[in-house]
Amino acid sequence: MALTKKANVNVRIQENIKEQAEAILETIGVSRATAIDMFYRQIILNKGIPFSLTIPKNLPVRENMSEEAFNTMMAKGYTQAMEGNSEHISEVFSELEEGL
Repeated sequence: MALTKKANVNVRIQENIKEQAEAILETIGVSRATAIDMFYRQIILNKGIPFSLTIPKNLPVRENMSEEAFNTMMAKGYTQAMEGNSEHISEVFSELEEGL
């Protein structure tokens, strides 16, 4: 006897992240629902997040960056902002406060 699916998962993510991920899923023939189901199953199998959650050792710090690397990073941020791939600072703080 097959079990029917009865639970929903609702999340909010950045639109560009969703679009990029779903393009990859479409390429490999996996639906969004199946991908989320697989992720949850991996959490259960691993008894935790199925990948490492670490802070990179080489976080970009201005004092450690060349002028070119800094300008490249800033240009990328500017482009993201101009394309609307950013959030207003008040929204970011509101979301942080909701999590407290």
